[in-house]
Amino acid sequence: MNPFHDLPFPSTELALDTARYVRHRADPAIFNHSMRTYLYARFLGEQRGLRPDRDYDDELLFLGCVLHDVGLTDDGDGDQRFELDGADLAARHLTAHGVPPDRVEIVWDAIALHLCGDIPLRKRPEIALVSAGSGYDLQPEGPPLPAGDADRIHAVLPRLHATVVLHDAIVGQALAKPHKAPPFSVPGELVRQHTGATWPSWEQLMRMEPSWGDYRD
Repeated sequence: MNPFHDLPFPSTELALDTARYVRHRADPAIFNHSMRTYLYARFLGEQRGLRPDRDYDDELLFLGCVLHDVGLTDDGDGDQRFELDGADLAARHLTAHGVPPDRVEIVWDAIALHLCGDIPLRKRPEIALVSAGSGYDLQPEGPPLPAGDADRIHAVLPRLHATVVLHDAIVGQALAKPHKAPPFSVPGELVRQHTGATWPSWEQLMRMEPSWGDYRD
């Protein structure tokens, strides 16, 4: 039985297989967050006059949404920022399923850029809406959902303290591998808040070796 049949998820073989792929690897709270991201991405697209499979590729949007946090799984925990690790893992998964490189690249960009503020919002809808939908699921700023929609979505995809789980997963990876949270990145800022560390100043960074010596007397 498909527990998501009442929600408008794509039913292509690739979409269903990818949802199973993420569900078997991700924390349930992160999986549910990723699935809700797609629903909110579609909703926010509709508010902008965008229609699935007319103004954007609905399958690609779903793939970007459901895979956008796979860098927080054990399989995705490499040596880069989690969103880059996730983009690389997603690309390997899709390539293994015969997805053409130009389509893989769109999903890679959507995942790699989803924490980059306004930058993804300037990109094509499949990329922009992943960022918008994931942010809406963390804090629903913007147009309100139709009455009853949030309750209906959460009945199928409960939150399970998603924001707490995401925070702890990002910080946990970075504490084990500090290079995954460089200064001034989102992971780096979460680690700074968690540890109480302070960022180096611009001058301190520029004085680190190797250096061109611009700050030398």
